[in-house]
Amino acid sequence: MFQNLHYIKENKIFRYSMGLILISILLFTSIQCSSTRNQTSSTSKEVSQEKSDTITIKNDSLDYEIKIYEPGFWSWLQGQRPRDYHNQNYLENRNWRYVTQYNIRVNNAYQFDPSLYPSAIEYWMNVDYGYEVNYLLYHFFRFFEQKYDQNLLR
Repeated sequence: MFQNLHYIKENKIFRYSMGLILISILLFTSIQCSSTRNQTSSTSKEVSQEKSDTITIKNDSLDYEIKIYEPGFWSWLQGQRPRDYHNQNYLENRNWRYVTQYNIRVNNAYQFDPSLYPSAIEYWMNVDYGYEVNYLLYHFFRFFEQKYDQNLLR
């Protein structure tokens, strides 16, 4: 029985880690692509729920797509403050602080659980990711803090 609980815990952490790695890779890719993208492209944004716990964020003007695979995130997000509660500047500043602290923990594997902090997140203040990305990234960090009993912004 305890082996099954250990497996379930590792499986949850693995899924979280893979989702976070995907976010990091896609944010980094968006930075690389945005420097070569023609500025006249459309700026259509789309947020969709593909499965019950998968959220996709797309912005054709920056060539990025972020997918968050985290069980319970979508339903948790529905109970949060409305999208326009915080402005984009507030969300960008908080996300910068979250990413900075998260990356510090990635680099301190002896002090922090490496299964919760598997790899660094590429997030740049000089890139305009748009409101949706910042809104969902901010709430993802809040969800992460609650679900894994972490406090990134002490």
